[in-house]
Amino acid sequence: MSEIFASALTLFLGAGLGAIFFGGLWWTVGKAVTARAPAAWFLGSLISRMGLTLIGFYWASTGGIARLLFCLLGFMLARQMVMWFTRLPKESTLCDAQGATRAP
Repeated sequence: MSEIFASALTLFLGAGLGAIFFGGLWWTVGKAVTARAPAAWFLGSLISRMGLTLIGFYWASTGGIARLLFCLLGFMLARQMVMWFTRLPKESTLCDAQGATRAP
């Protein structure tokens, strides 16, 4: 396997791990807001997301430090993508959604 292909594959692995981690966090917050036991949602989500992420990073680190850094880069890029996909529209804010007015 060529080094470029392996690095690209590791970058995509990191992006997938990041999408699962941060997408799962976003999903958990949405579910926990209305849950009867939000602490259980957050704890279960944290353990599963961290476990999967650590296993993925451990597997990526067997290829050396360069592949681990590519995995981390993909992870950080996925964070930016999840933040972009889950952002609120510009004209809508939390105060506007609740019907509050702004102070002059």
